[in-house]
Amino acid sequence: MPSLNGAVVLVTGANGGLGTHFVHDALARGATKVYATARSPRTWDDERIVPLTLDVTDPASIDAAVAAAPDVTMLINNAGAVPPSASLFDVSEADIRGNMETNFFGPVFLARAFAPILAAKPDSLLVDVHSVASWYAFGGVYSASKAALWSATNSLRIELAPKGVHVTGVHMGYVDTPMAEHAEGPKLLPGELVTTVYDAVEAGAYEVLADELTVQVKSALSGPVEALYPDLQSTNA
Repeated sequence: MPSLNGAVVLVTGANGGLGTHFVHDALARGATKVYATARSPRTWDDERIVPLTLDVTDPASIDAAVAAAPDVTMLINNAGAVPPSASLFDVSEADIRGNMETNFFGPVFLARAFAPILAAKPDSLLVDVHSVASWYAFGGVYSASKAALWSATNSLRIELAPKGVHVTGVHMGYVDTPMAEHAEGPKLLPGELVTTVYDAVEAGAYEVLADELTVQVKSALSGPVEALYPDLQSTNA
């Protein structure tokens, strides 16, 4: 069964509110080292935390991270970006492409790059942080990018399972971090979410549905599209 005890973890987007909890909580569960990556990594007050420069949209940066962290046993694709507008029509082409680069291509290429390292270790893990937006299209290109990542995670899970790499996808609503500071509605505490994720990983779960909203949205996917998006009915009335 996968375990954080003795693990060597790499966290993308480690400077953020959620990433910081992924870093500290991994150590609290027995990880021996955590690579805390960001485009501009910050200093940490723990010698077990290794700051590492990583731009998930830059292939050369990904290659450098692989070379610098050959002992990784757990990769957490946490880094993400939110476009300036939830409308596909109110953002630029550059915004759309940039969001896909960060939220989809980056995690996929990082998983590809680290796959040989993970496959060489027993009980290795890949965690992809999605969102309820992967199933609920309220976020324009953000939702599209997370839906694409969810699909890719399913493919990665199937391909990596025979190599001994366990893949877990994480879905949740708003989390109380700077990224969601302007959002309205209930928000999970970052520490609460990370605890849920690590509990699920150590239980061998393939998917995390971290709150009731996510559970409800996923269950609604089997119904008609107008049930999930009731505004369509009033539009067509």
